[in-house]
Amino acid sequence: MVHSAYDSFELLHNSTAKIDAVESYGHNLLLSCSDGSLRVYCPESSAGDPRSPTPSSDFYLQYPELKKEPYVLERTINGFSKRPMLAMEVLKSRELLLSLSESIAFHRLPNFETLAVITKAKGANAYSWDERRGFLCFARQRRVCIFRHDGGRGFVEVKDFGVPDAVKSMSWCGENICLGIRKEYVILNSTNGALSEVFPSGRIASPLVVSLPSGELLLGKDNIGVFVDQNGKLLQEGRICWSEAPASVIVEKPYAVGLLPRHVEIRSLRDPYPLIQTVVLRNVRRILQSTHVIVVALESSIYGFFPVPIGAQIVQLTASGNFEEALALCKLLPPEDSNLRAAKEQSIHIRYAHYLFENGDYEEAMEHFFASQVEINYVLSLYPSIVLPKSSVIPDPEQYMDVGGDAPVLSRGSSGFSDDMESSLPLHALDSEERTDLESRKMSHNTLMALIKFLQRKRFIIVEKAAAEGTEEAVSDAVGHNFVSYGSGRPRKTGKARANVSISSVARDTAAILDTALLQALLLTGQTSAALELLRGLNYCDLRICEEFLQERNQHACLLELYKCNSMHREALKLLHKLVEDSNSDNPPAELGQKFKPEMIIDYLKPLCGTDPMLVLEFSMLVLESCPSQTIELFLSGNIQADLVNSYLKQHAPNMQTTYLELMLAMNESSVSGNLQNEMMQIYLSEVLDWYKDLNSQQKWDERAFCPTRKKLLSALEGISGYNPEVLLKRLPPDALYEERAILLGKMNLHELALSIYVHKLNVPELALSYCDRIYESGPQHSGKSHGNIYLILLQIYLNPQRTTKNFEKRITSLTSNRSSAIHKVVPAAVKFKGRLSKKIAEIEGAAETRISQSSTDSGKSDYDTDDANEEGTSTIMLDKVLDLLGQRWDRINGAQALRLLPRETKLKNLLPFLGPLLRKSSEVYRNFSVIKSLRESENLQVKEGLYSQRKNSVKISGDSMCSLCNKKIGTSVFAVYPNGKTLVHFVCFKDSQSMKTGGKGSRSPFRVR
Repeated sequence: MVHSAYDSFELLHNSTAKIDAVESYGHNLLLSCSDGSLRVYCPESSAGDPRSPTPSSDFYLQYPELKKEPYVLERTINGFSKRPMLAMEVLKSRELLLSLSESIAFHRLPNFETLAVITKAKGANAYSWDERRGFLCFARQRRVCIFRHDGGRGFVEVKDFGVPDAVKSMSWCGENICLGIRKEYVILNSTNGALSEVFPSGRIASPLVVSLPSGELLLGKDNIGVFVDQNGKLLQEGRICWSEAPASVIVEKPYAVGLLPRHVEIRSLRDPYPLIQTVVLRNVRRILQSTHVIVVALESSIYGFFPVPIGAQIVQLTASGNFEEALALCKLLPPEDSNLRAAKEQSIHIRYAHYLFENGDYEEAMEHFFASQVEINYVLSLYPSIVLPKSSVIPDPEQYMDVGGDAPVLSRGSSGFSDDMESSLPLHALDSEERTDLESRKMSHNTLMALIKFLQRKRFIIVEKAAAEGTEEAVSDAVGHNFVSYGSGRPRKTGKARANVSISSVARDTAAILDTALLQALLLTGQTSAALELLRGLNYCDLRICEEFLQERNQHACLLELYKCNSMHREALKLLHKLVEDSNSDNPPAELGQKFKPEMIIDYLKPLCGTDPMLVLEFSMLVLESCPSQTIELFLSGNIQADLVNSYLKQHAPNMQTTYLELMLAMNESSVSGNLQNEMMQIYLSEVLDWYKDLNSQQKWDERAFCPTRKKLLSALEGISGYNPEVLLKRLPPDALYEERAILLGKMNLHELALSIYVHKLNVPELALSYCDRIYESGPQHSGKSHGNIYLILLQIYLNPQRTTKNFEKRITSLTSNRSSAIHKVVPAAVKFKGRLSKKIAEIEGAAETRISQSSTDSGKSDYDTDDANEEGTSTIMLDKVLDLLGQRWDRINGAQALRLLPRETKLKNLLPFLGPLLRKSSEVYRNFSVIKSLRESENLQVKEGLYSQRKNSVKISGDSMCSLCNKKIGTSVFAVYPNGKTLVHFVCFKDSQSMKTGGKGSRSPFRVR
């Protein structure tokens, strides 16, 4: 026996007549005896009550339960039945007594006068009463009859069905009837009589159908009780296994009471339906379910099984270690004892958890710790190796919870625990070897995994409360409230970072204990990824404890995240830099665990660009050399001011300044200011000048020599447009670096000087031609005068090399001596500053708009010949270059202007590559314009013809002509006609409609006005 669920008490001893059937009515017992009499027994305490001879129904309602005391005979009704009584049942809602003997009879209570007798039930051996609907079904031989109580004194037959065999047991199941016949169980449809098989019955015992309070059924199959629903389908709730086949079963939650041949067996209704109690009674005739009491009838005596109070049962179960049954009984405590119920459940959960923990079932133990809602530091006290932060607002476990002692909440008096359920011995009571073994067992992998699951389930609510408190305090701080510290010294967190104000609270301190323990448990079980996820989210890990723990175990990645979530970025970056250096060393330490790359520093710095740019600059210097492009991308994506970055590099890493500016220009030239472009050019130029001075001192200088820096300088001078060329031009030596000088002069729009350098100093006409092409193609639609005349300037340089050389030397001297005045005197497309040649160039520019006079054409001399006759003998004309230029760029040069510049000795056949395509293009343009002119004239004629045809149309206005808008007659008013020639409207109506539709001004009207 596990515990006592019922107390057995003998209510009646040595009855004078053999007992056939028994029933209870109020606190009285009704016994049908073998002599045909009905005997009423009452409690001994109420036997002398004067009201007892003639009690009323209200009296029995006042005492609905049997009493635990001896019963005495109150009265006897002789001749109540002619044959032995098979069964009796009190129908409480109708105040009737149903008796099954020779037939089924109904008697009025409490006087037992016969109300109705169902003669058709003669010979019936089983019945079932539906209290809700007032339906009675009974079995007689192979027939099942259904009667309905009409509410008065009679019963009305409803149905009569035949069944395959004699019915041994039956019960209503919803609208249908479950029948236990000789070989099987069937469901009878009470409407149409259809039968549906359930399963075969047992071979030894008779069929047994028991109705459960939930509406389901318990069907007996020998010594096994099977649960089915109202449709006969098996339920997944297991099966009750009795020690023997029961004759009858009564269900009184939470127990099932079975009448066995040699004893009464009480089992729990919880799977696996264990045996709770056994009561040995011989020759039991009947077993009856009364109000909270089980009545057991023997041949001459009556026993009552009175339930033991739930609290007492809980105490017994807990003392015997049957914690699950004790928890199940706690749910049956009345609602008014909710506080007691919560205390008992918590105490049982804690004791059960300790029991499971000590027996190695750690996960199940943590489930019960969680159900007990005990504080987490109480559970963590089982793990002595886990270091926890101290708290001034959360008491130690022994201060508020003593499982084996006399704690105010879970005392023995309130929970009913016995002294033999003391908690385990403290550690100091064990010797050193046992203590070490116990601690190692408590810190095993399985133990820690169970703890992790417990903490993770607790974490959501605790962290949510802590975050809510932090939010409330942040709002209060914003409106000026001051909070008083509770003295824990633990900094408060705002979001993922901690502020400087130290404020303590129960929720945050609890969260700190939980997260600190969880982090240690995760790492002790090798769950590094889960620990990192914890640190990356909102957490309350104690900085000091976790830092020491992580350093001891070389958990560098977790330590970085710990620093990061606490806004200790400098410490994190120092550690990360050290780890990168160790990873890149020849013999990296074995405890690193992973390879740390410089890119990890850049990734760490990215979120800090907007909040701490100086820290970003400081630690970016460590990786700028190894990861230049990623570092520059960091500066650009982080929107750090370029001037700030440049100045920092100039001071701390001057060797990387050029790299930064180069990469910045390569990524986004528009983001680089003119000052930074000038600085980069100055750096390039300084390096080139140093290189030039080196070679010049060794007399090895060659204008065609190019070092990498000079190539960068030339590329930058051509590709970048934001620098100041005049400042750079001043630093160039007068007799070297001509190509750089040419590019700078071109940037200043001094094209003549630039072309002179390409032709006479560098002797590379190809560069001069490419220069002209760039200038021409950069102009709008490649047709501007200043851009088209660039080729004429090159022609003049070819035609008079000596004069342009002298002019170049003068201009260069003028630029270096008086830069500002020289700039104002230079005309971009002119060859001379003053004199007749400037007038001649002005005439050349306007040659496209004037006609060439017949006299100048016939004279056989060009303007160039007449103006420069004195210098012709001393100059070497580069005629081949002139002809090549005219042949290659004939479509970009004004022919008339070019011809006027050529010397008179030029042969016409040499000009064929120039004049041929030029004349062909001119003829083609002339023909095209002629065709366009003809098409325009034809189009003009077609429009005139259409106009004439439209003017020929006529409109006839009669007295019946109506306005299509106002539906009034046109009469003699001014009217308008739509283009279809049929729709007529008043002119005023049309103007009004147009103004409403468009509201436009000056729009052309698609109509004619008459």
